[in-house]
Amino acid sequence: MNVFYGTMTSKGQTTVPAEVRELLKLKPGDRIRYVVQDGKVSLKAKNKRLSDLAGILHRPGMAPLSLEDMDDAVGEAVSEHVMRSE
Repeated sequence: MNVFYGTMTSKGQTTVPAEVRELLKLKPGDRIRYVVQDGKVSLKAKNKRLSDLAGILHRPGMAPLSLEDMDDAVGEAVSEHVMRSE
């Protein structure tokens, strides 16, 4: 296990340590998801674009989903997966 430290500013901002940015392949503007369960916080990069996946899950006769609906579904699935992994 590796431990990295950051400092929080008076505005509630912090810098993600370089090692963590590299591990998560974070770039400026990427979103970060914080999952809180049982007093523990998991950090997950949200730097994939759903538009890259649009259309790959379509089934004939199935109503299309908006990107926002897909984003919500993927976010929930990732959160559930993270919670099961711990």
